[in-house]
Amino acid sequence: MTSAGLLMYRHGPDGLEVLLAHPGGPYWARKDDGAWMLPKGELAPGEDPLAGARREFAEEIGIDPPGPYASLGEVVQKGGKRVLAWAVAGDFAPEQLRSNHFEMEWPPRSGQVRSFPEVDKVGWFSVPAARAKMLPSQWPFVERLAAALD
Repeated sequence: MTSAGLLMYRHGPDGLEVLLAHPGGPYWARKDDGAWMLPKGELAPGEDPLAGARREFAEEIGIDPPGPYASLGEVVQKGGKRVLAWAVAGDFAPEQLRSNHFEMEWPPRSGQVRSFPEVDKVGWFSVPAARAKMLPSQWPFVERLAAALD
């Protein structure tokens, strides 16, 4: 399985900041450190990876940043999922988040189907703060971005 996403960045008062997304739904509701990630999603068969990354960002965040985009390469997560990422400069106000929703049975075996946002919140994080907040498998994207901008 391959996913693609965008890592939006800006230069804040304390240096480089990245926009990270907190996944929605009941499994992530009480998780914070180590749970944030770049907005990403699964590519459709034959889909151009950058086009898929832009589509997913628009679906999960609510905007399609105009670019330019710089490749941050690929990481492989613990379960074997490949994630491709691109950096894009931008400035997004977290309160403007407009995420699409998914449905699932909740609570389990209740027969009740509920709707949850794919992303329940986003935030800007300095590089040190991002290291604590994000999934460790996606940390190399922030390292690569910082090195490229250095």
